[in-house]
Amino acid sequence: MGKPAKEPLNLNVNGEVVTLTSPDKPLWPELHIVKVEYINYLTQLAPYMLPFLRDRALTVIRYPHGVGDERFYQKNCPDYAPPFVNTVKEDDINYIVCNNLPTLLWLGNQLAFEFHIPYRTSSTSYPSEIVMDLDPPSRNEFQLSVEAAIMIKEICDKLNLSTFIKTSGNKGMQIYIPLPDGKVTFDESRLFTEFLAHYLIQQEPKWFTIERLKKNRGNRCYVDYIQHAEGKTIIAPYSVRGNEDALVATPLHWHEVNQSLRPEMFPLNVINDRVKDVGDPFKDFFKAKSNQPILPVIKALKEKSL
Repeated sequence: MGKPAKEPLNLNVNGEVVTLTSPDKPLWPELHIVKVEYINYLTQLAPYMLPFLRDRALTVIRYPHGVGDERFYQKNCPDYAPPFVNTVKEDDINYIVCNNLPTLLWLGNQLAFEFHIPYRTSSTSYPSEIVMDLDPPSRNEFQLSVEAAIMIKEICDKLNLSTFIKTSGNKGMQIYIPLPDGKVTFDESRLFTEFLAHYLIQQEPKWFTIERLKKNRGNRCYVDYIQHAEGKTIIAPYSVRGNEDALVATPLHWHEVNQSLRPEMFPLNVINDRVKDVGDPFKDFFKAKSNQPILPVIKALKEKSL
């Protein structure tokens, strides 16, 4: 790429001006990733990221000096945000809504690395998807999340449910089950996530747990069905994480979920080439929502719980 310029750059992005300050600022020093490269990443991956950010109240984690230093959560939109940044008021917080490329790049210039989104858009109280968070104790036990994912996929396949999967960008995996719009409440989705979690524990109690306290989990993978709830958030697909190896929450094809899979395979600097090579595994995510036959499953679980 050559040596990045030191002076601020004014980028014309879809008719808006986004200023890129300190383009050569080191963000991931060990990987020699500087700010302009991060902005390039967001530009290239925007077509795949923005559909999941659109119309959702955004929480970002900003790293003002790059990784390995201080970080802070930002929910409220700052007063200095440019006019093209959309917002939504929820619970007295004026959240940023990242609906366009200028906003995404402006956030990138603010050194927002992690994009955390709720499970619903701001226009509804219904979840847009179910996400099962599979959280092993460390990357050393990552294979436990692979085993859990494969078991959940088998159940969902038997129920004819479409599923999608991504790495968390840290040490685990996350399974997505798209939901038909406005049809399944958070309470109803809890019936299904709880069913899946208890099934895994019944099958392999030495591997999986729903124990909330980390000290009581041992070396088991935490199957977090409580995380899928109103007011909670999940890392967005293709968001980078604030770890030193710049790992990305990377959508996967199901055939990639096997014993050789490792989260370290997906740092920021390989993702654009990866999408060019294997496509976007979440390409059909929104199309799957309307065809998802989950309502009979929810009905059966309700009857079982009576």
